[in-house]
Amino acid sequence: MAVVQKIGGSGAGSIGAEFVPCWSCKGPVASRALFCHTCGAVQAPGSTDHFTRLGMERSFDLDDERLEKQYLGFQRVLHPDRFAGKPAKERAIAEAQAVALNEAYETLSDPLKRATYLLRLKGVVSEAAADKTVNDPALLMEAMEKREALAEAESADAIETLMAGAAAGAIQMLSDISRAFNADDLAAANRSVLRLRYLRKFLEEARLRRAALES
Repeated sequence: MAVVQKIGGSGAGSIGAEFVPCWSCKGPVASRALFCHTCGAVQAPGSTDHFTRLGMERSFDLDDERLEKQYLGFQRVLHPDRFAGKPAKERAIAEAQAVALNEAYETLSDPLKRATYLLRLKGVVSEAAADKTVNDPALLMEAMEKREALAEAESADAIETLMAGAAAGAIQMLSDISRAFNADDLAAANRSVLRLRYLRKFLEEARLRRAALES
């Protein structure tokens, strides 16, 4: 069993760091480090959250360019070619790190996935993440009305009009989600996340309906 040691000052504002033994040299290595500070061996990904893994602030409002830059930087140092001559165990660990980084980036680069993940970190399991039936009468009524309008649409132009409205609604939901998280109103954030999921699903259905009409 690995021993976790916390090192840090006791004064106000001091930042503690957790250290664990390196699997290769047994020396101390920061639990969130990619490589051992002593021997340079790649370390297992651990159980850190996606934001921390990619060096991002735990927030819904992320800088997309910085997120991509962070991801590509980590991806380069974990490229399989860099571990071609390493022992099988180290190659497997590097692959596990790459998988964890890919999962983190896939989650954080998608606003809907990022929002549902952030809600989970804050203790709220959203129906959007669990893919459960939505218990929101107003949203269910809106969904029913839009699907009826989509089913009755007889031209690509009519569908484009419906899609434009849904796209505008999705953009508004991103603003609403951001505002709710900034106010720490998790209930409001969850409501907007659910509506964003619905609008995305409707847009996909509309694209399929338009393609069917055009063909």
